[in-house]
Amino acid sequence: MTEIAFSLPAWVPAFVQAAFGQAAGVPATVEDRMRLVIAAAWRNVEAGTGGPFAAAVFERDSGRLVALGVNLVTTQGLSLLHAEMVALAAAQRALGRWDLGGAGLPAHELVTSTEPCAMCFGAIPWSGVRRVVAGATDSDARAIGFDEGPKPADWRRALEGRGIAVLSEVLRDEACAVLQAYARRGGAIYNGGGDSSSDRPRGRG
Repeated sequence: MTEIAFSLPAWVPAFVQAAFGQAAGVPATVEDRMRLVIAAAWRNVEAGTGGPFAAAVFERDSGRLVALGVNLVTTQGLSLLHAEMVALAAAQRALGRWDLGGAGLPAHELVTSTEPCAMCFGAIPWSGVRRVVAGATDSDARAIGFDEGPKPADWRRALEGRGIAVLSEVLRDEACAVLQAYARRGGAIYNGGGDSSSDRPRGRG
């Protein structure tokens, strides 16, 4: 095999057009951007296309959407397809740049419906984004059975030490509601062994 590929759910283009299109205006505030990301997380749950997580890359100052990502782990069979990873990859492909903080580019931010897990935390410094905006917390994800992995306890300070600003608990209640609804509906709480009934830590996405 010489190519590994993944695709966003079929509903995404229409969702982006309706929520982020010119007619709807540019989401100027971090709250506006978070509402759009939370709406994508809801849509992912309702469509059965992945877990209760979504993320997007925006131009920090203008609010222009660069790319939207949603969790695709269970539907596409790749553990790395957490919403943040999908959004960052899609943004880099859209711009044709591996470094979103490269010369000549506006500052970019990652808006995520839930705090980044250990994997996504690790990817953020290499992505080039200059700000992270998070909704639900690590404890909110753990409360429904997901494990965030061994990220630093003070992950915000770790990113800020690398020049990446962090805003957390933005519309936390609204973001947490998606997680709770997913759990009530019996959504898959998966882990590396593939057995959601296991007592082992469960990875999320």
